[in-house]
Amino acid sequence: RCLSVSVLCLLPQSALARWACVRACPPSCSCTQEKSCSVLCDRAGLAELPREFPCEASAINLEKNRLKFLSERAFGTLPSLKSLSLDHNNISFITPGAFKGLSNLLELKMAHNEYISYLHTRTFTGLKKLLRLDLSDCNLFSIPDRIFIEQTAMTELLCFQNNFRRIPGAIRGMENLTHIYLERNKIEAVAYNSLQGLGSLRYLNLQENRINVIHDNAFQDLVRLENFYLNDNLLSNMPRLAFRGLSRLKMLNLGGNQLINVSKTWFGDMAELEVLYLDRNQLLNIEEGAFENLTSLITLHLNSNNLTTLPLSVFQPIYFLGHLYLFKNPWECDCGLDWLKQWMESYKLVRDIPCASPSSVAGLDLSQVVFPTANGTCVDPAELNLTTASSEVQPTTENRFNSLISKLLQQELREEMGNGTESARNATLPEPEEGQLSAGVGGRGTQAVQSLLCFTVTWLFCGLFHLSHAS
Repeated sequence: RCLSVSVLCLLPQSALARWACVRACPPSCSCTQEKSCSVLCDRAGLAELPREFPCEASAINLEKNRLKFLSERAFGTLPSLKSLSLDHNNISFITPGAFKGLSNLLELKMAHNEYISYLHTRTFTGLKKLLRLDLSDCNLFSIPDRIFIEQTAMTELLCFQNNFRRIPGAIRGMENLTHIYLERNKIEAVAYNSLQGLGSLRYLNLQENRINVIHDNAFQDLVRLENFYLNDNLLSNMPRLAFRGLSRLKMLNLGGNQLINVSKTWFGDMAELEVLYLDRNQLLNIEEGAFENLTSLITLHLNSNNLTTLPLSVFQPIYFLGHLYLFKNPWECDCGLDWLKQWMESYKLVRDIPCASPSSVAGLDLSQVVFPTANGTCVDPAELNLTTASSEVQPTTENRFNSLISKLLQQELREEMGNGTESARNATLPEPEEGQLSAGVGGRGTQAVQSLLCFTVTWLFCGLFHLSHAS
């Protein structure tokens, strides 16, 4: 039974609001009143909307039901409603004006409705205060250019994982938008006016599309952009001044494209850039001066490209960045990378730089390569005679071991055969004539050979173990 009016008047305001919220709660839903009235109808198996909601409702959750259709004024008049979630339903059609009566709605979530393929120009009529709209993972191919004509206050638009082939023209001129999510669509190009008038935008995600063309001045209005994702597209080249004016950019991701060259003009305005991804491209060359204005850069990803060298003249302006990723490149470990090895050893901030060439060091990490000097000049590993011991050239472990065994054999034979002078000069064992050992040294020849074999085997195991660890 209803409480009498006199009793209701005696209730505190908070208790009255709580009572009203619970009293009008729809069947199959639960309503809670903490700071405000929340209506929880998620996972309730609903195929149709409840007829009424508490007029005090500030949030309604209808996620993961079986809703298919939204009629005009589907929710009635709910002046206190701030958040409405319709995620994970089977909605296929939304009548124009379906959200009329929700004049103070700030957030509308309609993601993961795979049957939404079309939206009418007047779909969001009445939502003049809407700030955040989520249409992600639907089946939209396009939306009308004037669909957001009333949503001038909107700050966040989430439309990732749809079927857009172009950036929706509806977002042009939305000067309050700060975040746009358009990843995992089928967008093929960024036209000169695709992002026009978005002067407040701070976050733009265009990753995992099919973008292969970016027109001149396409980003010129994004003067406040801070995070920009263009990775995993089909870009093989970009305009020389593609990023001109992006002076507040903190993070730029160009990874996973088909870029071959890094132009010295791309990053000229990015004095505040902190993280740059150029990984998983086909880079062969980085133009000198490409990084010279990146004075705030902390992390640079150049891994998984086709780079063979990284001249100091290219890298020097960002010599003291914090993280540098260079693995999965066919590095030519010659004297051109000597500076990088020294930098690695000094700052311990980069590792895993496997050498592809020259053949004398192929398979080694750059940190293991020795760059000796001759007359004060660096000598490339390809120019070294690795079989010759030298005070200026450090031999490999295998060469040192072979040299040691050779000397031991030579010394033993000198004592037993008296031909040490010729053996030392040639650094090889002579080919004795048949019977020479037994005839020359008698019974001591056999004993000498046995001793020599025993000595050699001992050195083979002990010497190799010691030298391999020493190297």
